[in-house]
Amino acid sequence: MKALLKNTRISPKKANLVAGLVRGTMAEDALNQLKFTPKKGAKILYKVIDSAVANAENNLKQNRKNLYIKEIVVTKGPTYKRGISVSKGRVHPILKRTAQIRVLVDLKPIQ
Repeated sequence: MKALLKNTRISPKKANLVAGLVRGTMAEDALNQLKFTPKKGAKILYKVIDSAVANAENNLKQNRKNLYIKEIVVTKGPTYKRGISVSKGRVHPILKRTAQIRVLVDLKPIQ
């Protein structure tokens, strides 16, 4: 089952740094790890992974303990262009980047 978050206000580079911590782990372990990670991206990813797990439980009647994170894809979203005024009537650009996050959870393969 999957969950998708579009146009969240975090740089994709920063979100991908946190996503690398939990890629390929069990869903419950990932949620516990993200709960105690002191980054902005951790809180955002926690909500997306929790939503994907809830989708799997609700729609496909899966057990929460058997789910693992198959993939997390963080891509670039639209960039908000702002500016700050400086001397001589000039403007320095400020780029406010956004990210799109897609999480896919699946049943753990039987070994």
